[in-house]
Amino acid sequence: MSWPGTFKMAECGASGSGSSGDSLDKSITLPPDEIFRNLENAKRFAIDIGGSLTKLAYYSTVQHKVAKVRSFDHSGKDTECDHEPPYEISVQEEITARLHFIKFENTYIEACLDFIKDHLVNTETKVIQATGGGAYKFKDLIEEKLQLKVDKEDVMTCLIKGCNFVLKNIPHEAFVYQKDADPEFRFQTNHPHIFPYLLVNIGSGVSIVKVETEDRFEWVGGSSIGGGTFWGLGALLTKTKKFDELLQLASRGQHSNVDMLVRDVYGGAHQTLGLSGNLIASSFGKSATADQEFSKEDMAKSLLHMISNDIGQLACLHARLHSLDRVYFGGFFIRGHPVTMRTITYSINFFSKFDLLEMDRLERPLVSLPLLLDPPSYVPDTVDLTDDALARKYWLTCFEEALDGVVKRAVASQPDSADAAERAEKFRQKYWNKLQTLRQQPFAYGTLTVRSLLDTREHCLNEFNFPDPYSKVKQRENGVALRCFPRVVRSLDALGWEERQLALVKGLLAGNVFDWGAKAVSDVLESDPHFGFEEAKRKLQERPWLVDSYSKWLQRLKGPPHKCALIFADNSGIDIILGVFPFVRELLLRGTEVILACNSGPALNDVTHSESLIVAERIAGMDPVVHSALQEERLLLVQTGSSSPCLDLSRLDKGLAALVRERGADLVVIEGMGRAVHTNYHAALRCESLKLAVVKNAWLAERLGGRLFSVIFKYEVPAE
Repeated sequence: MSWPGTFKMAECGASGSGSSGDSLDKSITLPPDEIFRNLENAKRFAIDIGGSLTKLAYYSTVQHKVAKVRSFDHSGKDTECDHEPPYEISVQEEITARLHFIKFENTYIEACLDFIKDHLVNTETKVIQATGGGAYKFKDLIEEKLQLKVDKEDVMTCLIKGCNFVLKNIPHEAFVYQKDADPEFRFQTNHPHIFPYLLVNIGSGVSIVKVETEDRFEWVGGSSIGGGTFWGLGALLTKTKKFDELLQLASRGQHSNVDMLVRDVYGGAHQTLGLSGNLIASSFGKSATADQEFSKEDMAKSLLHMISNDIGQLACLHARLHSLDRVYFGGFFIRGHPVTMRTITYSINFFSKFDLLEMDRLERPLVSLPLLLDPPSYVPDTVDLTDDALARKYWLTCFEEALDGVVKRAVASQPDSADAAERAEKFRQKYWNKLQTLRQQPFAYGTLTVRSLLDTREHCLNEFNFPDPYSKVKQRENGVALRCFPRVVRSLDALGWEERQLALVKGLLAGNVFDWGAKAVSDVLESDPHFGFEEAKRKLQERPWLVDSYSKWLQRLKGPPHKCALIFADNSGIDIILGVFPFVRELLLRGTEVILACNSGPALNDVTHSESLIVAERIAGMDPVVHSALQEERLLLVQTGSSSPCLDLSRLDKGLAALVRERGADLVVIEGMGRAVHTNYHAALRCESLKLAVVKNAWLAERLGGRLFSVIFKYEVPAE
């Protein structure tokens, strides 16, 4: 079989969750080496061959750029007078594991296998796992072409295990639809309690499976009328052979030109029967009597409605028969087209075609914070932008207007790179296109939140090899703040106890002003390089603050010390060094152990774990309280497992969660707009918590009832 030249492919990426994949709103044409990327480094393969489509997964290794920091040797130097940077920065190549997922029509399977065979270089396996009916049909062809032994897996077991994994671990992959509601559907968060449920898998035909536990499930029914029926009958009716083209025809059609509706049968009397006049009484009913030609679009739409309605009714009857109130629809027929979902569950178009997906492996497992009050009900995001049209319009515009500054910063971070400007322009175009897609289809990539907009921007920057655009800014600001640290601590120590507590909190808040992700702040920092800690304090709202629990917090401090505080830090420079560390130091002096958690990877000017280690080392050289706490492991610096300006407490590094349990943390401090306002503002914990931030966005401040640089200081104690 000859190679078709190019494939028409579309990319789809998982929202959030660290995926490096992309989601495109329309099909793109790619050459084969762009589809089977990193094939020369492929190690293992798995393949699912259905009646019409082949799904291929392979694991390979890829190189990408990462920013590394390394401490200088400062032994014997006066750090307060030392004006050289506190550490050096280097950009290095790192190898990571990546999963690739590809879909293509079975028509091309031989050509695809030929291409794979010609590009296999470093595979580690002699076996390819295969499932689906095609695992039997194409077994000999696969073994002949790839020289790999086919190891067949049971298709139903693979399907259910995969579905269980997605439902338990991947948020926003399932949704509930309510017609004419606002919003029309709600995404489900992942949770451990998913059983029992009915799975309706729509491929070429339809399989219906009752799933009771992880390992107990049974096939309870099905139908020969599925995606293959739509494809086959559609090809006969319209002479269109391509599945995607049939779906496009259907999206432009009007089924009521072909279908006989209830109002066509009963006229106005349908209301007396309690029926909607728009219900389909007979699919293709008008074609038998009407003396006219019907358009391809109308026939494709009618056919899609007929098959989808049949599947929906079948699913409903099986759910009632087995007393199940949870039904999940899956399969490519669902993912491929909005009308199918709308007809079956009256859903809308938010899934792109699942043709190509790439996902990088996390080196460390992520788990929920043990201190969450009810992990299954925890939702990180404060506002769902799919739910709030006014907020959605504002934030999309906000991210569009900030794009030039991000591009400028990305180029400036790599002054010695000849192609930095070109890569930055590609980043701009990709992120801009995503924002425009979201204006038209807010559900295009799953739930839309400020967090998802920020995380998507970070993913796009990484894709075009800008691993840490703010690395030089952070290096400079950390150096300046370190030189100020001794003076700040001396002035705090000179205060009386009660006055010092307020000064410490104001220092935390003033430090949080230094956020390059906020346009109001970045404009000030760009125009006034001398804007510093004292100037930031003067920017703060006077008490009473917008949210003010300080008096309650002060009263708590007059009681016994906390056993262990978990603090999620925000920004580098003044924030971590002059705001967070003096606060940490005071807790240590009270006899409280401290776990200081920082991002595993870079995002904006947020402090990373590797940077915090160097900063702590430098501070320990100046301050005996911090020095002894580090040596005695009463102060522990850990990574969060995140590379986001926001914070998802259900996806934290497993080591951090274990430490929280081991040390018996009874206070959680979350600082910053991204971590304490855009996310976690309503998070319920099983211990005391402090959520504090300066609102550095005028629109958001006004919406919250305040003004720019309003203060949120939210101290919460769990109910007994």
